[in-house]
Amino acid sequence: MRVVIQRCKEASVSYDDVTNSIDKGLVVLLGMTNGDTMDDINYLVKKISKLRIFEDSEHKMNLSVKDINGNILLVSQFTLYASTKDGNRPSFTNALNYDESNELYELFKEELSKTDISYKTGSFGADMKVSLINDGPVTIIIDSKERE
Repeated sequence: MRVVIQRCKEASVSYDDVTNSIDKGLVVLLGMTNGDTMDDINYLVKKISKLRIFEDSEHKMNLSVKDINGNILLVSQFTLYASTKDGNRPSFTNALNYDESNELYELFKEELSKTDISYKTGSFGADMKVSLINDGPVTIIIDSKERE
């Protein structure tokens, strides 16, 4: 499981006739691959909720999204598992199939709700438009298989 986390001043995701938006917080793009389990979900939810990338009064990145009473915008993104090794057209064979990804996405949302951090989502599998003002900019990539 892979996430791209972007610290934001504000963000939104639009699909169909729906727009979900947040103020200060995190945009979390979530991709899933074969072999991902509840263990990957637990690891990432814990890491995201406690990641200290917001500035304290001394301008040091020392506060989490929970510490600042921020929000999370969670967006599924299978393209995080694109392979560009061969040719110029990305291959998405490393992305988990639709049904299993959707199941893990729902479980991820359940675990995220247990953190008491307010969050909004896109629509799994939909064509979405994401807009954000990246704060910093701060962008962090975490892969649950590469725990260092």
